[in-house]
Amino acid sequence: MNNSRAFLVLIGVLVFFITIIIKLANIQLIRGEDLKYLAERQQMKVEKVQAERGLIYDRNNVLLAYNKNDATFYLDLSQSDRKTKTFLANRFSKLLNKDVDFFLSKMNGKNKTITLAQHLPESDVKDLLELDLPGFYYIKGISRKYYYNNLAAHVLGYVNNDYKGINGVANYFNKELAGTNGQNFVERDAIGKIITIKEDKTNSAIPGNNLILTIDKNYQEILEDELAKGIAKYGGNYSLGVIMDPSNGQILAMANTPGYDPNNYWKFSDDERKNKIITDTYEPGSTFKSITIAALLDQNLVRETDKVFAENGKFKFKNTYVTDTHKLGWITASEVIKYSSNIGIAKLVQKIDDETYYKYLRGFGFGNYTSIQLPGEVNGKLKQPDTWSKISKEFISFGYEISLTPIQLITAYSALVNGGHLYKPQLVKYITDASGNVLFNSSTELVRTVISKKTSEKIRNILSTVIDGGTGEFAKTQFINAGGKTGTSQRIINGKYSSNDYNSSFVGFFPINNPQIICLILVNSPKVGKYGGQVAAPIFKNVSERIIKNDYHKFLDNKENLIPVNDIRTVNLKTEIKSKDNLKQMNLDFTGDISKARTDVMPNLINAKLSDAISLLSKLGIKYKVIGNGIIIKQSIGAGTKLDKNLLCILNAEQTSLKGVTIY
Repeated sequence: MNNSRAFLVLIGVLVFFITIIIKLANIQLIRGEDLKYLAERQQMKVEKVQAERGLIYDRNNVLLAYNKNDATFYLDLSQSDRKTKTFLANRFSKLLNKDVDFFLSKMNGKNKTITLAQHLPESDVKDLLELDLPGFYYIKGISRKYYYNNLAAHVLGYVNNDYKGINGVANYFNKELAGTNGQNFVERDAIGKIITIKEDKTNSAIPGNNLILTIDKNYQEILEDELAKGIAKYGGNYSLGVIMDPSNGQILAMANTPGYDPNNYWKFSDDERKNKIITDTYEPGSTFKSITIAALLDQNLVRETDKVFAENGKFKFKNTYVTDTHKLGWITASEVIKYSSNIGIAKLVQKIDDETYYKYLRGFGFGNYTSIQLPGEVNGKLKQPDTWSKISKEFISFGYEISLTPIQLITAYSALVNGGHLYKPQLVKYITDASGNVLFNSSTELVRTVISKKTSEKIRNILSTVIDGGTGEFAKTQFINAGGKTGTSQRIINGKYSSNDYNSSFVGFFPINNPQIICLILVNSPKVGKYGGQVAAPIFKNVSERIIKNDYHKFLDNKENLIPVNDIRTVNLKTEIKSKDNLKQMNLDFTGDISKARTDVMPNLINAKLSDAISLLSKLGIKYKVIGNGIIIKQSIGAGTKLDKNLLCILNAEQTSLKGVTIY
């Protein structure tokens, strides 16, 4: 009996071992290669290395948009303990200025991973990056930063969570800015921690190209500030403005007010993020009279001194009344523009045939795209002559029955005053790679010549009278001879012209003889005043005077442009400070931790990341310009120099090739 039991046990053990041997043989010999592949696939992964987007500068190499290294922190609740949760809740509470309970409540549960904080700058969380706690980990990333927040937001656009450019040049030049992503072949352990990176299978990311815009940061600040003041003073739904160099089509400033902050774009509505200068059309009203008179002068159908009777303010034309705000009698063609007579221009336009008039309107670019380097442009509406009614031409002559965008109007006005040349508006001067090599250099692009040089000269002289005693007298500057045209048009609301809501606008330029600046201002539905001469013209005046003061020598060195004044001063902001201290004893090297950096003297930024250097200089209140991208190799202000608010530090940076790459 005992022998039988022993025999059965022996047989059972033998069967067990035979089964194990068969299983091992199956794993090792038959399925070995398949299981090895699956194991390697589970532990070895190809991970994307996000390329840094190219930098964006203004025309004077002032940095507007850059990248910042950041980290997003996670907690795997299935692996963390109570002590870890309490510690992290307190740490992130202090860091983000939120209640401890906010984080503790997020940590309720067991089998999930939560996000503790997103996109925190590396320089602010270096201590967190060094923590080794159960279930606590992070992923490094790159954030797009806009140093001046709202400034030029509608030009720059923004970058979404997928690191893709939306709106502005961020979208239009997304391919150039995006760069080429790299990849790392990473081996992780069972809980997901990195064991090693296969350097032979690693491809470094290639940063995107840099954009140098035609925008002037100083002009942009002036324009945005004065538009905001205008809204505060006159009320309205919004205001917008464009400043352009009429001699080449380069846009120096472009703004919509209220604006938005591309650093926090999700906090703003689609309407606030929309660039109405290129996406919204309106009937221009009296600013369009300049276009009409230019066509008449160019065709020699009218002379400036030709007289027309303005009917004392009210004229019945083909069963429709045309009215003026002023009761005028006999006036010259020049005075039709000076005093903005609807009746006068409606009578004069009858001298030109429909087809020729339409040809000029198309020649100035109406009803067509300007092809500006921004997404979302619309082409407005210009009806074909064969669809015009008996009164269409007359109403078009003073800016009704035609819709256009602000960018179309200022581009057309540039042609009016620059000698008759319609230029394509430009936003980008040139494009460079990350090392500063020029890849693309824009050039002035002539679309067509619309009017003669002689006609353009006549128009400039006529528009100068608008400011000198005409409807635009509130646009008259203290410093320089300028010209321009007012515009007031009723808005269409619910399919009908409103008697209370207007678009108030002004287009002005200076100097008269050689226009270097042209500026369009538009206020939508002002509550105080309604006419362009009362609302938009004063804003133009303020913008112009600040620009002239900003670039005193550029505009006022030529005495022909001057209006005598006594209150302009130039200020020399250059400050040269030399330090005699022993730099080695001053602990000036910047380690990347802003909280530990010197704040009384210029730190040593050599070998620092560009994003870290920018953050530090911003904190210190030091102006800067950046050349290149990557790691700082040169700084114009030496380490140890006593800090002064007027200092300007030029940073030279370049990309460096790294032998090893670390991913977290």
